[in-house]
Amino acid sequence: MCVVTESQPPVLSPDALGSAIREVVEFVDAAGWGQPPQLFALVPTSLLADTQPDWVDEHDTSELTLIEQAPLPVSPDSGMAELEHVLATTSWPAEVAGCALVQEIIVLPPEAEDDLDDALGPLLADPDSADQAARSAAAAHPESRQARLAAAVLRDGRNLSLLQLAPGVDDVEADDDAPIELLSHPNMAPNLVLALAATLENTPDEE
Repeated sequence: MCVVTESQPPVLSPDALGSAIREVVEFVDAAGWGQPPQLFALVPTSLLADTQPDWVDEHDTSELTLIEQAPLPVSPDSGMAELEHVLATTSWPAEVAGCALVQEIIVLPPEAEDDLDDALGPLLADPDSADQAARSAAAAHPESRQARLAAAVLRDGRNLSLLQLAPGVDDVEADDDAPIELLSHPNMAPNLVLALAATLENTPDEE
């Protein structure tokens, strides 16, 4: 993460967050499916242009520039990214206007909930086993769908979460030049949004 000199943060337009999260999804999507969670800092492009001009394309008109963070550590026990620990211990320099995270998830239709309850009932006394079983059962469910969840927050309180569904076996192959279809919901991923917002409130460690 770069450290730049303090400056009055620019006022971001109402469209800045939406444009940034779409750019995040497009960046991740370019590498295909099957990727671990990825965390990004969102830095005002005008600020980078003044302090780190080599990082900015002179023709870039976006208000926020994405800065990809180091890969998230993976738990040796579960093989999953240690997302909860990373978000609980992450902080940002004041120049960072926001952050975004993209992770792949499994989505199920509402009627699949009873199937999962039956599978998890005997394991509820062991939260770790139940969590792993839930992931396995969801992935194996015949109506499961792979998806990519993207969430982003800004220091001013704005947040946005979007969902990209992976192509299904019966879907017509999409045009490579067609825009990615992103789904929204006013209360999508509230816990993830809160966790990302908390990283913006954490005090950066002193060097």
